[in-house]
Amino acid sequence: MTNKLTGDNAAHLVDQAALQAEHVIVSTRRLANEAMDGLAGSVEDLRHTASPALSRVAAQAGALTQGGVDAVLNGSHRLADKARQAADGTVRYIQHEPVKSMLMAAATGAALMALVSLVAGRRRHD
Repeated sequence: MTNKLTGDNAAHLVDQAALQAEHVIVSTRRLANEAMDGLAGSVEDLRHTASPALSRVAAQAGALTQGGVDAVLNGSHRLADKARQAADGTVRYIQHEPVKSMLMAAATGAALMALVSLVAGRRRHD
């Protein structure tokens, strides 16, 4: 009879161990679900908090970009205006001083040719 009691005790111990394991599994699932719910809530809170901040950053980046584009356009318009003024001044000078203008152009051309021949001569020697 001792064998029967030992077998019954063993079966009972196995049943208790299985029941304990099931409780542990249920508790672990519950804790995992609670942790996931908390994490999901935190992510949702973060999304709600970060969304306006990201929108502000995007708006500021857009404004900075537009400001940069406007600055470049204004600079190019000013440069074009100065180029037109310089061209108009050059035309007026040529009209009032045609001989001096021709002599200056010839001197500039001669200086450029001397510079080009000097650079070309150095390249041949290197």
